[in-house]
Amino acid sequence: MSKFKFRFNKKTIIAAVSALVIVVVCLVIFLRPKKVEEVLPVVGVDIVKTRNVEIYGEFPGKIRAQQFVEVRARVEGYLEKMMFAEGTHVDKNQVLFIIDPKQYKAQVDRAEALVTKNKAIALKAERDLTRIRPLYEQKAASQLDLDNAIAAYESAKADVHVSEANLTEARLALSYTTVRSPISGYISERHVDIGTLVGPGAQSLLANVVKSDTVLVEFKMTDLDYQKSKARNVNLGQKDTSRHWNPFVTITMADKSQYKYKGLVDFADPLVDAKSGTFSVRAEMPNPDRELLPGQFTNVKVLLDVRENAVAVPSKAIIIEKSGTYIFVVKAGSVVEKRFIQTGPEVENATIVERGLRPNEIIVVEGQHKLSHGAKVEPVPYLASESVKE
Repeated sequence: MSKFKFRFNKKTIIAAVSALVIVVVCLVIFLRPKKVEEVLPVVGVDIVKTRNVEIYGEFPGKIRAQQFVEVRARVEGYLEKMMFAEGTHVDKNQVLFIIDPKQYKAQVDRAEALVTKNKAIALKAERDLTRIRPLYEQKAASQLDLDNAIAAYESAKADVHVSEANLTEARLALSYTTVRSPISGYISERHVDIGTLVGPGAQSLLANVVKSDTVLVEFKMTDLDYQKSKARNVNLGQKDTSRHWNPFVTITMADKSQYKYKGLVDFADPLVDAKSGTFSVRAEMPNPDRELLPGQFTNVKVLLDVRENAVAVPSKAIIIEKSGTYIFVVKAGSVVEKRFIQTGPEVENATIVERGLRPNEIIVVEGQHKLSHGAKVEPVPYLASESVKE
């Protein structure tokens, strides 16, 4: 009995020791110091590319009709008829108003009668002269008789010319009683009512006709703007056949949207206003749908330059400090280089890099503010709509 009990105790001891060894090994494995992995900063990166960058200047402007014509009465009389609907399109030479023509018709009739009378007198004087000449040559008529006949004939001819001129004037005055549109365009509301006495000595303005299928956009530029445009080889008001772009103009609508058509600068005042230091600039712009109304104020963007094949990067990638302007470039092994650059104009959240950066290099766009030269990073593609956690 005691022998069995001894063997049981021995096995128990061996099992206990084995279990203790296993526990100790496990403790050693789990309690030994773990190697700390390095956490690299995550940065948004982008590839440097070249593109054509359009550089604009922005100025407040005003829209004006290409043609704005006042329709006025050129003869005096009472207004009889109005031959148009206000606000509608009228054609060139379309009849707009009728002024009472009766007195002008009477003047034409009187002038025609006087022309007929003077022609008859001139014909008689010519016959008298024709009869006197041979008599004078035959010594049957005196020099005085011949001189009187010549004078009478010349005077009669002059009277014919005067009466014909009066007839032309009378007919012209009669034609003015029919008031026509001088241009094609849209007519405003009338300024007079039927029955009103109109004319040069009374109410002469009858209506306005506006040609606005093409409008003029007027704005002012400073002398400094002009000097900058000249430095960019831009001649405002002149088309340049040596390049494939010209100083086009875009404008902003009242709802802040961009107008779908572009205009072209066709005039720049050669004189600078001494008081304001500005000069006037004008551009023609298509307006086939009459979306632009004369008198509107708008924001004008003028294309002043196109930097062709320019290196342009997101402006947020650039860091400006007292030491200079620099950007982080990702090199081999995801190591960043702090590189100083020379920048040019900023256009719509992008900045042109004049010097210090080459196409196809990889730059840090987001997450760069905690970096230092030579740091290792974890680059991920930069998406403008997303934000990289620093």
